[in-house]
Parts: sequence; structure tokens; C-alpha cells
Amino acid sequence: MRLVYAGLFELRTDEAYYWTWSKESVLSFLDHPPMIAWFIRAGTAIFGDTGLGVRFMGIVGMLVTQGLLADIVRRVTQDLRAMLVAVLLPEAALYYGLLTAKVAPDVAMIPFAMAMIWSLVRLVESDDNSWWLAAGLFAGLALLSKLTVVMLVPAILAFMLVPAWRGRWLRSPYPWLAVLIAFAVSSPVLIWNAGHDWASFKFQFIRATTNNEISLRTVGDFLGLQFGQVGLIVLPVVLSAIVLTAWRGYSRREPVAILLSTAVLVPFGYFLWKSLTLRVGDTWPMFLWPPAFAAAAINVSMIGRGQFSPGMLKSGVAWTYGAIASGIPLVVLVFLYCVASPWNLIGKNDPIGGEAGYAALADRAVAEMQTSGATWIATTDYRTYAMLRWHLKDRVPVIQINQRARFLGFRDPGVAVIRDHAGLYIAQVTDDDRSLLASTPAVLAPLATVETMFRGVAMKTYRIEKLTGWTPELNPAPGTPFYRWPNLAMGISPNYQVASR
Repeated sequence: MRLVYAGLFELRTDEAYYWTWSKESVLSFLDHPPMIAWFIRAGTAIFGDTGLGVRFMGIVGMLVTQGLLADIVRRVTQDLRAMLVAVLLPEAALYYGLLTAKVAPDVAMIPFAMAMIWSLVRLVESDDNSWWLAAGLFAGLALLSKLTVVMLVPAILAFMLVPAWRGRWLRSPYPWLAVLIAFAVSSPVLIWNAGHDWASFKFQFIRATTNNEISLRTVGDFLGLQFGQVGLIVLPVVLSAIVLTAWRGYSRREPVAILLSTAVLVPFGYFLWKSLTLRVGDTWPMFLWPPAFAAAAINVSMIGRGQFSPGMLKSGVAWTYGAIASGIPLVVLVFLYCVASPWNLIGKNDPIGGEAGYAALADRAVAEMQTSGATWIATTDYRTYAMLRWHLKDRVPVIQINQRARFLGFRDPGVAVIRDHAGLYIAQVTDDDRSLLASTPAVLAPLATVETMFRGVAMKTYRIEKLTGWTPELNPAPGTPFYRWPNLAMGISPNYQVASR
């Protein structure tokens, strides 16, 4: 089903944006580390610049994650039923059962984070110190995928220090060698940031420390997203399982239970706290739920071994099976709505339709270029930039003229074609950044208005204008209006500047 989704469902705006990264040869990027670009490059090397090519490695990553979950549960319980629960719970959660086919840095980070946890479970099982080194390797690969994996550090410290073996690991060189390996593997991110005034770290730090007024709406958004993407029944099941796992782990000093429960509770608590003043992104917490799936599956086996009361045994197993039985059909229904439904059931607010219809915009842009003599396309929105590049496949240069901090080290898009030539300026009619052009000699002449459509409903309105008299600066000075990083509607000051050497 995920393969069909990947091949048939139109690419989303962020996916197209990450695809543009895969065309560059830089060590890292301002928004995220480079692993997602490498995933896409590997997939498109096999299947070409197609939806399946862009999404293929994310699907492989999900299969790897499920295999690791099954093996973790097998090593802890030796229970086939629990292994099946570990595999089926993510299939019953919308994000993992379907939306991991949608490319994001998280789909690269999750399998590596789970491989790190798996390595530590192997350490407990085998008492072989070398598994620390494997954990360091996978931690480095996770850091090359997304920096939020650092939220698993408290779980590793608790795993190392709470059980009775803490003195052994404090004296052993292996945990410290694992740290060195993690830093060495993730060194491309460090090297890139060292050359760009630690830009990514500054931006992530600002996001992590930004606080607005307390808002129950953002808390509701966060919790609603968790119920929507994990499941109305799956989420309470895995949360209750993780609480029981934490109680068992910390009361009995069981390393695996401590590791799994802390890997969920600390990040979840942090995101819940941040949601009081900040909109938490829909994918940000997704790395924390796979350990909860493992904990829920292990609890099914532990309950069956008499570790809990008969009443808890009956209700716990029933709720777990009910979560799987109700969640998988819901995932299938969402899949069918995405790839086969002829209806737009939500109108202009449809989250799928909001990112659809860009092929028609690209076709109209090509037609206007032919009649107006324009040789390049300008825009001020990264989503529009990415989708136009995706549909035009770089047949003509597409430039995002602002927020140039996004494009540090990118290749020349074709300055010779741009300089002293007319272009097209394409932006939504509600574009807030059009005023930037008022400070330049640019002259805009209206050409056309285009609506993006989704299943018969107009979603967004774009204005196409001929742009003359100005050539954009692709490498503006740090701090200038065309360089500045956006606030992303997260409470970050729009005047925040990222310096570049």
C-alpha cells in the first residue's frame, strides 16, 4: 500500500523541497542535516525523478524499523504473539502505516534511532561491550538525519546510570568511544556549521527556546495531531504501556524498560510543555512512538506471564488488539481517499488539496514564458519554488529570490540565463514578500492569474507577472532583506539573521 501511495500520490511541497536538496553537493543544509537528501538521491538513482524514486528509501526505512521492533521484542520476550503486535501496531498508526511513504527528515532518522536502541538491547542480552560502538555508529547516522535525536540522550544516560551496572560503564571506555564515533559520523554537519557560523545550531536553538503567550489552542493542536497520526485507540494504549514500562523499569532497575520508557516520556513531556507556547510541527514527535510500540508489545507478553492482575491481563490485551483492529482499516480508508477518491470532502481546508494542482501552474508558466520572452522564474515562497522546480525538472531556472540563507553553497542555477533577461514573478495573490521588490529597480507587469485545483475545488490563487529591470543577487550579504531566514510562523523574530562566511 505504501508503494502504491508513493507511486500514485502527487508529491507534497516539502517533499519537492527535499528533492531539490538531492541535486546539490553540499555537506549539510540550514534546515536539516543531509541524510534525507542522500535517501532521495539513492531512490531516484534507481527509479528516476519520480514520486516512487523520491519516496522509496523512506519505505525501506519503515520496513527496517518494523524489523528492528520485532527483533527487540523477540530478544526480550521470546514471544511470537508479542512480535506480531510490535509489527502491527505501527501499521495501525496513520503516520507509520501510510505517511512514512511521505518523505521527511524523520523517515531517515527513525530507523537509525531504533537501530541505536536495538544495539543497546543487544548489549543487555549479550553483555558484549562492542555493542556500545554499534550504538555510537547509529547515533551518528541519526544525527546526520535530524538533530532532534538528541532528545534520546536522557534515555541513554538513564539506561547507563540507573541500573546497578552504572559503575562498570563509568569506568569502561566503550560508552565514551561510542560518543566519539557518533561525533565522527555526524562530522559533515559539524564541518558545514563551522564554515557557516553555526547557522543550523543557532536556528534550532532559537526554535527550542522561543516562547509566546500560553495558548490552549496550540496544546490542543499538538494532542490532536498525536491522536490523528498515532491513533484514537493506539495512542492511549501505547501511553499506558509506556507508563507501566517506566514503573517496572525504575522500580526494578531493568535496563531495557528504562531505555524504552525514557525514550518516550522525556521527548513527549518536552513537546507537551513546548506546545503551551509554540505550535509543534506534525512530524517532530514521530521519532518517539516506535519505542512505545515495542514497550506495548513487550507488556502483552509480560501480562501473560502473570506480572499483572487477571483483570489487567484481560483489558490490556483486548485494548491492544482493538487498537490494531480499528487502526488498520482507518489507515486503509485514508490511503483510498488520497489515491482513489474523486471527492474533496473538506473544501479549501483540505490538507491534501492545499498542496495539489501545481502541475497546471507550471504548465501555464511555460506558456507565459514562450509568449513574453522570459527566460527564468522568480518566487518568494520555498514551496512554490520547490514545486515549480519539481514539475519543470530544471528545464528553466527557478529562483527563490528571498531567504537566500536556505541556499548556502548551492550550485549556480544559470546566472547567464538570468542576467539582463526578463523573468516571471509567480506568487500567491496574498504574497507578503512582494514588497521586497519595491526596494529594487524591478518592474512588474501582470500577465495571468492561475488557480490551483483539487478535485474540482479552487485551492489557491497565483498571480503571474513579467519581471524586468532587475537581476536578483543569489549571494546577498548576511542580514540583508533578501538573505534573512523566515520566522516559519513559530514565534521567531523575522529579523533573526544567520551569518555566513
